[in-house]
Amino acid sequence: MTDQTAADHSDDQNIQIRLASRPKGRPSAENFTITAAPVPSPGDGQVLIRTQYLSLDPYMRGRMSDAPSYAPPTEVGAVMVGGTVGEVVASRAAGLSAGDVVLAYTGWQKYGVQRAGAVRKLNPAAAPVTTALGVLGMPGFTAYAGLTQIGKPQPGETVVVAAASGPVGATTGQLAKIFGARAIGVAGGREKVAYLKEIGFDAAIDHRSPDFKAQLAAAAPDGVDVYFENVGAHVWDAVFPLLNDFARIPVCGLIGHYNATELPAGPDRTPVLMSAILRKRLTLRGFIQTEFVADLMGEFLERATGWVHDGSLRYKEHVVDGLENAPEAFIGMLDGTNFGKLLIRVS
Repeated sequence: MTDQTAADHSDDQNIQIRLASRPKGRPSAENFTITAAPVPSPGDGQVLIRTQYLSLDPYMRGRMSDAPSYAPPTEVGAVMVGGTVGEVVASRAAGLSAGDVVLAYTGWQKYGVQRAGAVRKLNPAAAPVTTALGVLGMPGFTAYAGLTQIGKPQPGETVVVAAASGPVGATTGQLAKIFGARAIGVAGGREKVAYLKEIGFDAAIDHRSPDFKAQLAAAAPDGVDVYFENVGAHVWDAVFPLLNDFARIPVCGLIGHYNATELPAGPDRTPVLMSAILRKRLTLRGFIQTEFVADLMGEFLERATGWVHDGSLRYKEHVVDGLENAPEAFIGMLDGTNFGKLLIRVS
């Protein structure tokens, strides 16, 4: 097959950010290293992609650790993993040409090679390409899968969403409204709370408020039927007493615990949790969005694209320029400093 090239990159370098060491607790800049490498060449059936945008997501903190998880850890010395949108600059695969824009998983680097079957060609005229990493990508699909397959909100029910101003949480709350439920968002800071009200949440509460628990209870006078868990920690503590009989809890993330190095102090509360699961007949179900991709992704893209176009599903992006700024932006995300879907504009 003829090699197709969009631009000469022979004198360019492939800038990469690699895992230098495993963090103990909160990551720091010392856990990353920025290196230069030759630009790779695609083999048969592969494409070379120049990264335009890199997605930064909480799951990456788990990949930095070697603790047991649902996916293998990133090896020390390896390029940090991550979803990307980029331009094909050289193709040795049928169906993809230089200049095409694709969704890929090339990680924290300027150039990456992938099999053609592992990327998805994007149509920039249909939606901004960044949405493939956010509301019309993995975060949006995570919200859709967790809510439709586990949360299953019914019209008139109350849905509480943790980390509600983030890309998963904001989508979850808006979907709950589309499905006829009442949505309560929990976020950190006045600006984020105001944004949730702007995009249609029925109530929004700042988890940093000293009377957070009382505010949440007042916002959910009839209890909570679905709790979309992204945080854990004190947000879970506030929601737990409000759960109704037969409440459903999709457990998507626990960002409030990702940097923990030991179990929290205090008594073992497992018996209290197990008693509530039995007595209230709760459904507490962890999930990883990949388990639903084969059956649901097509349906999600069709429905969500329509909702984005008609304005019923809105999104916010937080774009940071420069690949070299990815470590600082990532650490800030774990601290809650980003506002919306966090993206690195690489080129």
